Amino acid sequence: MSRASEQSRLWLPSYWPTWLGLAAFWLCARWLTWSERRRLARLLAWFHFHCIRLRRHVVLVNLALCFPEKSPAEIRALGLAHFEALVFGLFETTAGWWEPLDQLPPHRIIGAEHLERAIAAGRGAVLLTAHFTTLEICGVYLTARLPVGCLYREPKNPVAAGPMRRHRERVASIAIHHDDLKGLIRALRGGYVIWYAPDQGKRTPGAEVLPFFGVPATTNTATAKIAKMTGAAVVPYFARRESDGSYTLTIHPALENFPTDNLSADALRINRLIEENIRLAPEQYFWVHKRFKTRGEGYPEVY
Repeated sequence: MSRASEQSRLWLPSYWPTWLGLAAFWLCARWLTWSERRRLARLLAWFHFHCIRLRRHVVLVNLALCFPEKSPAEIRALGLAHFEALVFGLFETTAGWWEPLDQLPPHRIIGAEHLERAIAAGRGAVLLTAHFTTLEICGVYLTARLPVGCLYREPKNPVAAGPMRRHRERVASIAIHHDDLKGLIRALRGGYVIWYAPDQGKRTPGAEVLPFFGVPATTNTATAKIAKMTGAAVVPYFARRESDGSYTLTIHPALENFPTDNLSADALRINRLIEENIRLAPEQYFWVHKRFKTRGEGYPEVY
């Protein structure tokens, strides 16, 4: 398909709702304060949670599995809070696309020296993290301070894919497609820092079923392999939205004694690290993903 044909396809009626949605978020970014956007996000989340219910079942199942100590009422309350975080994450994402850094909410970066030390070593760094609803806006904050590249997966909707691709190419030091393993290895060997989130389970070669919040889950074991192949440091990084509307980005020291000769133990160590940081703001994790789906034979279907 020619480029002209691809562009004309974007204006088909099936994509009009996406265009309208982008226009609405652009208007919000232009005219609404951040406190007004938060109130609107709570309203939209309440409506989505109670009336549309898309993915609500997945979220509630995930939360019940991972937090068995919580009552059904507490799980529903946490589920609603998660939808608020998801909707507000859309406001954050589009603000990151269209608003300058000095118009975004305040933020702080803790531990930047750990990543700077890894960069100075010249062997590249895997910036180890997970999928949180603050992913996009905190990526803007991070790349404004430090040279960080990313792995990316384009959304299926090509209208949304366009601005997302342009944004990531603008702020990231390098953008690598998530399926391009050779490109990832080349970048790390070339000294780049690459944002890397191995927390979404898929039945890929080498994946293993390991506990995540004590529940068997398909787990990516590639982090240790990548570190061993490249000599790159593995530097944990997690970000969260604070109650006052600001953001805290924390970069931890590079993992010591990593990788080892035990891929399962290395992957389990990463799972536990991710769990610890999810517990700091559980509503902000990406619970709409079917984390416990593709586990293989012998495991019950939970969704």
